[in-house]
This record gives sequence, C-alpha cells and structure tokens, in this order.
Amino acid sequence: MPANLPHAASPGAPDPDRGGMPFAAPGSLSGAAVPSLRRQALAILCLSDAHEKAAATRRMRLAGEAMAPEALGIGEAISDELPLPGRPPLPELVAPQRVERRRSIHTPAGRSALIHALAHIEFNAINLALDAIWRFDAMPVAFYLDWLRVADEEALHFSLLAQHLATLGARYGDFPAHNSLWEMADKTAGDVLARMALVPRTLEARGLDASPPVRAKLAAAGDHEAAAIIDIILRDEVGHVAIGNRWYRWLCASRGMDPVTTYAELAARYQAPRLRPPFNLAARRAAGFDEDELAWLEGQASQLYSVTTT
Repeated sequence: MPANLPHAASPGAPDPDRGGMPFAAPGSLSGAAVPSLRRQALAILCLSDAHEKAAATRRMRLAGEAMAPEALGIGEAISDELPLPGRPPLPELVAPQRVERRRSIHTPAGRSALIHALAHIEFNAINLALDAIWRFDAMPVAFYLDWLRVADEEALHFSLLAQHLATLGARYGDFPAHNSLWEMADKTAGDVLARMALVPRTLEARGLDASPPVRAKLAAAGDHEAAAIIDIILRDEVGHVAIGNRWYRWLCASRGMDPVTTYAELAARYQAPRLRPPFNLAARRAAGFDEDELAWLEGQASQLYSVTTT
C-alpha cells in the first residue's frame, strides 16, 4: 500500500514583487476557459526569453494556488509539440569541460562569470520544475502544488542573480554554459521515480554542498549582496530537495521498493554523476536525507576517493 501522502510544502515568505495578473497561456482568448495548470506549465516551459519565463512562472503560482483540484489537469493527456525547453539563443551551450575556467572573483569579470553560472543553474531549475508539473500526469494534487512552489522560487533566484549580474556590467547569456541538468531531465522523462531520485535529490542537492563555500568566497571578495542572494537560495533549496525526497520515498513505498538500494540502481542505470565531498550534512539532514542514505553517500565518496588516488 502507498505510504501516507506527503503534504504540500508550506510556501516561503510572501514576496510583494511577484505582482501581475493570473497567468493565462499564450494565445488564450479573453473569456475562453483558462487552461489547466499542467498546460500552463508546458506553455511557460516553451517560452524562450529567460526573463519572460521567470515572470510568467511567478504569476502562475499566484493563479495555480487558487485553482480547484480539478483545474490542475491531473490525468489530462498533453503532448509537447515544440522542442523543450524553450531557451534563448545565448548562452552558448558547450560540453562541461569546455566551460571557461572561472577567473578570480576578486575582479568584476570573475564575479560576473560566477554569478552567470549560478543564474544558468537557476534558469535550468525553473525548466525542471515546470517540466515536472506538466510531464507526470497521474500524481496527487500535492505533487503539483509542491513543484509550483519550486518553480516560483527558482524564478525568484534567477531574477535576483540576473539583476545582480547587471550591476557588474554583464547579462545572462554573456558566458558559455553547459546543459547537464536538462540532459538528466531528458533521460528520466519516462519515469517520475527516476526523475525524483536523480534531479532534485542528486543534481540539485549538490547545491546544498556547494553553496557555503561559494558564499564564503563572495563575501571575502566584498560582494555582500551576492552572498545574501546565496543565503536565500540555500534556504529555499533545502525545501526543494526535501520535496524531491518526500516524493521519491512516497513513490518507493507505492512500488514496494527500498529507497537506498533503489537509488543505487537508478544512479547506475542512468549514469548519474558521482557526488564528491565535502557534503553539507546539516543541510542534507534538513532536506530529509536519513542516516542510511548519508552513510551510503559517504561510502560511495570514499570508494571514489580511493580509486582516484591509487
């Protein structure tokens, strides 16, 4: 039998800057029926302008949380006819090893490169949350409300970073970037269990480990505004990874699978990247990783370390 259904995560602090009218999918006519939440998510995912996508995502949360459950589009058959995700012509997407090595963050150019890399992660995170809403059609109501919250907060993160990037004389698209996050989304498009295992609780959870040292470097360089943005991102990302953990465990329970062994199998099958220490264990515990999972993670890291040092 399925485990008890997770509750939708409580929203973060209200943000007076979201504003705007409730979102209606591009091309909808005045007086026409409002598309389901899942159709709206797909329509926004198709948008190519990063700033338009972020703004539309933030408006969609306001409209979506007011929708009756039957308006979410659960069980509705939806096909994607456009290449996904919509993205601007820049940044140029290159292999991870071709991404330019970051310069010293003690210079505006070096900080711009770092902030741009973070903005690109957050832009991809918007796409990932929107994709989870529209793609998986038979999940409980709370699943869609959870990912609606995630999409909104990722859009806020992108907007904050893009605004700060402008103060450094740069803009999103100025530096090459890689596409690893979305490549894993493509690999796991056919199985919501694999998606929950390998995107929020693997790739996005790496941000829990990376954020403290990045914040420390920015603060040491005197960029206290950027450091404050990292504080917001880390606070919210703990909740996002927790959402991935809850639904991963709920799906494992529904299918009669052990979470730890199933994760190991999925990571091997989909060739997920091996995670490297140091791990932010406090943040990972706050995000719902249990001690068995953390022990497995550290054991894998130890094996990787022993292989790379022999």
